[in-house]
Amino acid sequence: MSSMKEINLRIKSISGTRQITKAMELVAVSKLSKARERIDRIRPFYTELYTALSDISAAVSPLDTGYCDSREIKKTCVIAVAGDRGLAGGYNNNLFKFASSLTEGKDISVLPIGKRSLEHFERRGYEIVSDDYESVEDVDIGSCYEISRLLCRMYLDGEFDELIIVYTNFVTMLGQEPAELRLLPLDKELLSDGSQTGFTLVEPGAGAVFNSIVPDIVAGLIWGAVCESFASELAARRTAMESATSNADDIIADLRLKYNKARKSSITQQITEIVSGSQTE
Repeated sequence: MSSMKEINLRIKSISGTRQITKAMELVAVSKLSKARERIDRIRPFYTELYTALSDISAAVSPLDTGYCDSREIKKTCVIAVAGDRGLAGGYNNNLFKFASSLTEGKDISVLPIGKRSLEHFERRGYEIVSDDYESVEDVDIGSCYEISRLLCRMYLDGEFDELIIVYTNFVTMLGQEPAELRLLPLDKELLSDGSQTGFTLVEPGAGAVFNSIVPDIVAGLIWGAVCESFASELAARRTAMESATSNADDIIADLRLKYNKARKSSITQQITEIVSGSQTE
């Protein structure tokens, strides 16, 4: 059995770790409530924006826009949204495995969002479109518009033939699932699903408005994916830190039991030695 001093040192060490995991859990809970509110706020706006795009697309000829080109997919650009740090269970690894399964055997370039995403793809030698978005927490709607304009311009210039975003979908507090969304080229048949009602008059022209609004739609979808991913990261970290704190409590309780047993054994031995010494006298 370990000495009382060794057990006491282990208790202090694990108690210090427990304070850290508990603090990280509380921070994640605090940020998560705001992240979920943000998801609820943005969904109605971009739902309406997508509906407007559907209405306009009905009047657009394929010759009026390059965003609906059905060309051979020779190169794919991937927006990969991961976390800024670890200690979130399998959140980052699950996303990277999912992205790897989608891009296997393809010629791809990557625009990483999040420190872990940048490190992962740089380490594996992928072509990095931009490393300006290293912190997912600092990415805002303005950043998403910058990303959208950059990638839409590159797509129209033919630098890649397909744009997808890989992110983590927030399902529940205990469940987050890696997901993908194809941003470009747009599926005109999907947009024009026959749900439009009435007549939409578009000035100066449906093609011009469509080409102008597509980058905004793409920015909105990127922003939605970033919000979903950030909320998922916080939920995963909360669960992981809650589990770590619970495990620390169990270990501390077990060590205290061992400490008490060792202390009891030490006291019993001291009493026995005192009694034995008094009898010899």
